[in-house]
Amino acid sequence: MKSTLILLSFLGLNFLPIHAQKSNVWISDLGNGMYKNPVLYADYSDPDAIRVGDDFFMTASSFNEAPGLPILHSTDMINWKLVNHALPDVFPIKHFSTPKRGDGVWAPSIRFHNNEYYIYWGDPDFGIYMVKTKNPFGKWENPVLVEEGKGIIDTCPFWDEDGNAYIAHGWAGSRAGVKSLLTIKKMNAEGTKVLDKGKHIFDGHENHPTVEGPKFYKRNGYYYIFAPAGGVATGWQLVLRSKNIYGPYDEKIVLEQGKSIVNGPHQGAWVDTKNGEDWFYHFQDADTYGRIVHLQPMKWINDWPFIGIDQDKNGIGEPVLTYKKPIISNKSEIINPPETDEFDGNDIGLQWQWSANPSIVWYSKLTNQNFLRLFSIKVPENSNNLWTVPNLLTQKFPAPNFTASTKVKLTPEDATEGKTAGLLIMGTDYQSLVITNKKDGYYLQLIRAEKAEKNNPEKILSEVKLSTNEVFLKVKVSEPNGICQFSFSENGKKYTSIGDPFQAKPGKWIGAKVGVYSISSQDAKRGGYADFDWFRIDKNEK
Repeated sequence: MKSTLILLSFLGLNFLPIHAQKSNVWISDLGNGMYKNPVLYADYSDPDAIRVGDDFFMTASSFNEAPGLPILHSTDMINWKLVNHALPDVFPIKHFSTPKRGDGVWAPSIRFHNNEYYIYWGDPDFGIYMVKTKNPFGKWENPVLVEEGKGIIDTCPFWDEDGNAYIAHGWAGSRAGVKSLLTIKKMNAEGTKVLDKGKHIFDGHENHPTVEGPKFYKRNGYYYIFAPAGGVATGWQLVLRSKNIYGPYDEKIVLEQGKSIVNGPHQGAWVDTKNGEDWFYHFQDADTYGRIVHLQPMKWINDWPFIGIDQDKNGIGEPVLTYKKPIISNKSEIINPPETDEFDGNDIGLQWQWSANPSIVWYSKLTNQNFLRLFSIKVPENSNNLWTVPNLLTQKFPAPNFTASTKVKLTPEDATEGKTAGLLIMGTDYQSLVITNKKDGYYLQLIRAEKAEKNNPEKILSEVKLSTNEVFLKVKVSEPNGICQFSFSENGKKYTSIGDPFQAKPGKWIGAKVGVYSISSQDAKRGGYADFDWFRIDKNEK
C-alpha cells in the first residue's frame, strides 16, 4: 500500500484510505503463494481491468443499481478492495429514479489515457456513455453521451499510436433486432463523440453466435479483439487478430470450459504485470450467485494468446481452479470487498446499492449514531410486491455459503399498522423476514413472492406475535445454488427457524442479492422508520 500512496502522491491524487475487510466466507489468496478461483466470489459481472504503474483497477456492470460502476483496486491482482463508484446516479437520472431492472450500465471498459481514467459503457436504450477522472479514488466527472443510439452495448475505446481514436461494440438483439456482430466506429481524439456510422468487422452468426463484449488491444503491430461467444453460460472466449483495424480479422478460440467445471468462461480483460507476465480476467455465470470473477494465466504463442491450461490436449486452454499468484514486487494484505457493516461510520459501506437512484430522504446515517435508520417509504401505487420498490438496500452474495444477520427496531410513529422492515433475499423470486405493526402490536412475518417481475402478489408464509418492536433476523445461504433458511430471535441468543428452505433466484442479469428495507403501505399514516443496529456476514454454523 505504501507504493500506492507514493504513486498517488506523485500524481497529485488525494487518496483517502478505505476501511479494508477480510472476508469470513471467501478468501482467494491461499497464503502460500497460490490462489484459488474465483478471485471474487461475487457478482462483478462483465469485469474489465487495467494496470497503471503498480496499481490494478477493475470495474463491472452495475445495470440499474445505484451507485453504479464499482471501482475496485488491487496491488497483487488477487486481493481486491472496493474503493469507489464512478457513477453515483445512473443516467439519465430521472429515468432511473424508479427501478429499471436489467437496464442501465452494461459491460463497461476501463482505460488509462493521457493521465486520465476513462470508463465507457453501452446503455441498450440510450447509447454510449463515458465518464473520466484523474483520480479513480475521488470524484468522477458527469457522464458524457458519446453516441445516442438503440441496442449499442459492450463498448471499448482504443487510442492508436497515430492519435486516432476508435470504439468497438456489440449489439443487443432485444433492441437492435440483430446481434452476433462486432462494430468499430471512429471517435474524436478526446473520446467524447462518435464521428461515423462505423463498420462491421466480425459476423459471428455461423460459427460464433452471440459474439459480444469486445475488448480492444494492440501488440506487435496486430490489432486484437478479445470477445466471448456462444452464450453467457455455455460459450467460449474468442480472439480476433488483424494488421488493419478494420480487418479482415483472423479468429481463434483461446479459452473454453472443456473438462473443467467452469462453464462459459466469458468476457473479461487482458492485464500484464511490470515484469512481463500476462493474465486474463473473466467471469463465470454461477446462476443465483451471479457472474463471479476468475483469473487465468496467459501467455503469447506465435502472436496468439493462450489462456489457462490445455487439460484435454486439444490446443485450447481451459480455466484453472488454483494457480501460483502473479509475481508482484509489492507486498499486499489479504483483503476483500466489504460485506459486514456495523453502521458505525459516517455513511453506509460501499458494498450497498439501491434498486434505483436514491433519494436523500430514504435513510439517515448520522456521524454520532451507531445504527442505520431507514424511513418507512410508501410503496409505488399498484405494486403487489418489491420488484418496483426503489428503496431496497442490498449487496451481492459474497460466497457460496454464508449467513447474513441484523437487528431491527421498528418505530411506526402515528401509524397503527402498515409499516414493514426487515431482512431480504431479492431476485425474481424473493423472500423476506420482517417486523410489521398491527393495531394489537408487533408481528414477525415470513413473506414470499414468486415471479415478482410479473407483479404477482406477496404471500405471508408464517406469522409470529412479538413481545416488543425489536427483533434479531438471520438467513443462512448454502450450496447448492443458494438454499436459504430464515430464523429469528427476540433476545439475540436463541434463534428459531421459520418456514421451509427457500431457493434463491437471480434477478434480471444479476445474481440474487441480500439486504434490508423499510416500507409503508399506501394507506398508512405518514412517518415511521426502522433502525438497523448492524448487518453481518459470517460463516454458516454447523
